[in-house]
Amino acid sequence: MIQIISFGLIVGLLLGFVLQRGRFCVVGAYRDLLLARDGHMFLATMIVIAIQAVGVYALAASGVITIQADAFPWLGTIVGGFIFGIGMVLAGGCATGTWYRAGEGLIGSWIALFMYALSAAITKFGILSTFGNDVLSYRTSETYIHETFGLSPWVLVTAFGLLILTLVIRSLRKPKLPTFSMKPKKTGLAHILFEKRWHPFVTALLVGLIAILAWPLSEATGRMAGLGITTPTAQLLTFFVNGDTSLLNWGVFLVLGIGIGSYIAARGSGEFKWRLPDKKTLGFNTSGGLLMGFGASLAGGCTIGNGLVNTALFTWQGWVAVIFFLLGTWTATYFTIIRKQKRQSASSGATSAA
Repeated sequence: MIQIISFGLIVGLLLGFVLQRGRFCVVGAYRDLLLARDGHMFLATMIVIAIQAVGVYALAASGVITIQADAFPWLGTIVGGFIFGIGMVLAGGCATGTWYRAGEGLIGSWIALFMYALSAAITKFGILSTFGNDVLSYRTSETYIHETFGLSPWVLVTAFGLLILTLVIRSLRKPKLPTFSMKPKKTGLAHILFEKRWHPFVTALLVGLIAILAWPLSEATGRMAGLGITTPTAQLLTFFVNGDTSLLNWGVFLVLGIGIGSYIAARGSGEFKWRLPDKKTLGFNTSGGLLMGFGASLAGGCTIGNGLVNTALFTWQGWVAVIFFLLGTWTATYFTIIRKQKRQSASSGATSAA
């Protein structure tokens, strides 16, 4: 049990700290593609996938870990992925984004996190479990993309890695706009850790390395998987309800570590503050959290389990999930932001003409 607690907390603390300091949230990466035509954060998520793919398959080849993935639950991935994409826009953060923002003191994120855990627990272990299992039962025999095409996984790992490396080099060579920065109050390591603005690609590198580290530390406790957020979050809430200590596994301490690591980072950088949003935002947080937990349970994972881990394994489930996460995110973004902006613009134009 000590090993489970320590290994899970170590990875969680590191991940929470890096996510908070690097402002790394997948919903922002997906949303910026549509709103700002800015692909920097989306490319950062691809960097995480590329780095993790190299590390995980290298560890598997050396016999350090064993890679396991289920058959592709196509219906759940499509439906759940789309619902999750809508939910994370309303909630104001993806699964990990909600955890680390809760560590910053955002009351809305605490509410979204509770609703996310509640709906995931209901769908996985409660009254909706039969429905959830029925949806997940629609599976294909195909699991890995490379196996479908009769390829070595290293063909996809190498090709994808070279593609992302090319895009990163092109991005870094573009001229940078001048940015305002305040005079540093800290020096040395404290300045780097708690004050200096982190480049998205540096954050992605660190997240990728932590994701690799998660595999052997998780498997050392008997859990044959990497990072995962939805099931551990649901298990944590279920434990508080029924007191079943068997639910306290590596993943549970991982998500607890994310919250604690984020809190440490936010306190150190002076960004921690209890903040209560308005009633409308609280409503979005509530509904978004419920949709996230339900959608992630149907999809078999969130933007971490599917969007960063299963994609690094080059499973059909991971990459199809990303497509529908994007579609759900863009749909919600259109109705909550873009359409509102268009109405305001049209109203402003009509007022000017009058």
